[in-house]
Amino acid sequence: MRILHTSDWHLGRSFHGQVLDDDHAAFIDHLVTLAREELVDAVLVAGDVYDRALPPAAAVSLLDEALRRLTEITRVVLIPGNHDSARRLGFAADLMTDHLLIRARATDVGRGVVLPDAQGHEAAVVHALPYLDPDAARQSLPPVLAELLGERPGRQDARGPFQEPGQASPEEGSGRDTAAAADGPPLLPRSHEAVVSAALRLVAADLERTRSARSRRLPSLVMAHTFVVGGRASESERDIRVGGVDAVPAQVFTTAGGSPLAQACGGIDYVALGHLHRPQEVSPAPGAAGPGPRLVYPGSPLALSFEEADAAKSSVLLDVGPRGVTALERVPVPVRHHVRTVEGTMDELLSPATQDATGTDSWVRVVLRGERPPGALATLRTRFPGLLAFHHEAPAPGLREQVGVTAAADPVEVATRFLTDVGGRPPDQAERSAVWHAYEAVLAQQRSGS
Repeated sequence: MRILHTSDWHLGRSFHGQVLDDDHAAFIDHLVTLAREELVDAVLVAGDVYDRALPPAAAVSLLDEALRRLTEITRVVLIPGNHDSARRLGFAADLMTDHLLIRARATDVGRGVVLPDAQGHEAAVVHALPYLDPDAARQSLPPVLAELLGERPGRQDARGPFQEPGQASPEEGSGRDTAAAADGPPLLPRSHEAVVSAALRLVAADLERTRSARSRRLPSLVMAHTFVVGGRASESERDIRVGGVDAVPAQVFTTAGGSPLAQACGGIDYVALGHLHRPQEVSPAPGAAGPGPRLVYPGSPLALSFEEADAAKSSVLLDVGPRGVTALERVPVPVRHHVRTVEGTMDELLSPATQDATGTDSWVRVVLRGERPPGALATLRTRFPGLLAFHHEAPAPGLREQVGVTAAADPVEVATRFLTDVGGRPPDQAERSAVWHAYEAVLAQQRSGS
């Protein structure tokens, strides 16, 4: 079975004031063409489809077009990320055809979907985990854990799956949380590790049932929008590690969240991750189910910060079979605008060495070092038509001359010394003349009494 894995589209986003709608539309064209030419059996979209919970109308229209075109040729499984509104993105999900599956409810994480290949034979089982906000998931998952697994989380069982006995849990560190755990409904610890682990224990139970009912092993794919320990972030992600929402160890996926069924279920083969914008694969830690799954971020299809200039944007094309992942390829995404940072003195920035950043297809950040001559920014805008960001690193100030200003001091000479100090050079004749005329104008006003 052939799978196309993508994530972090961030439809509706702009880049330093540049609207990305046309760039996103070009990416969608590429994705549809790739799915058709590579005979893809399913497309997995691992969250952050939109850039914000209330996307602009143009972004909604683009997603509508993308899903319509993709579902005409293949199946699509989609989850919301931390930028999306799960409720809005999952609207009418239960009414959709089998070619479009949107998993937006945390309580559905233990319900896998078996995907067919081109011949209609069962070929893979996918468990789609939407972004699990700890504040909400720690409350919504315990009833499901109790019903399906017999787990009873609460203060007496509040340790995370990898917490050592005797280590304080989040609830035990707060009097308010302790009271809530004791008097209110059962809660999971307030961390992303705890809620993702709980979801994976539900996955393991469902995967064990699914595989045990079949004579042929189905490869297992899990979709998750999270920050896995070892992943490399960039400045364009919205941090999801706030107020107890921390990263998830790779071991969580290897051991199925500490599930006693981690071995019996046969293990997860591939984790289709979203959230980090750099394409990368995180090394898993060995666990109860073997060497561990492949943990892969496709990255965002467009550069969303200048820091990502060195990241080759791509989608992941993989083949899976009874033994798991048999092939994996990163397919480059066509680039309409190259993101570049050029640095140096004014002479260096205007030299032939920066010629590759002067085209209209380049979006440029300029870092000017040293002296900033008059009109520098205008000159640089002419040199780099795509200049979107500018930063000046002024030379380190030396020891300034101490100038005593008394009633006898010549104001023009004092002003000249000041301009020399802050500008790094003496004023030229025209600038000296301007200072002198300004001084004469002030004297004339004083003489006239105005």
